[in-house]
Amino acid sequence: MIETMSHQTSGSASTQAREEQKIKPGDAERYAHYVRKNKLTESNVTGKAVIALCGKVWIPVRNPEVFPVCPACKEIYAQMKSGGGKS
Repeated sequence: MIETMSHQTSGSASTQAREEQKIKPGDAERYAHYVRKNKLTESNVTGKAVIALCGKVWIPVRNPEVFPVCPACKEIYAQMKSGGGKS
């Protein structure tokens, strides 16, 4: 899930760094997302929304091959393939 941070006026260096790293509105629309294959098939048949690994909820209607993969989905998928835990 992507958390949004509220704008703070205190201006501390750590707050500014976090503000720069947050995902801007609409950024999730610029990526292809990872979804369970059976859920994608179901969505194609029923028109129901799917939930990506990163938490984005949408109805897939575009060709994902023309977009870069969502960094959050990619990271979660890599963790799943490697066993999911950090030692």
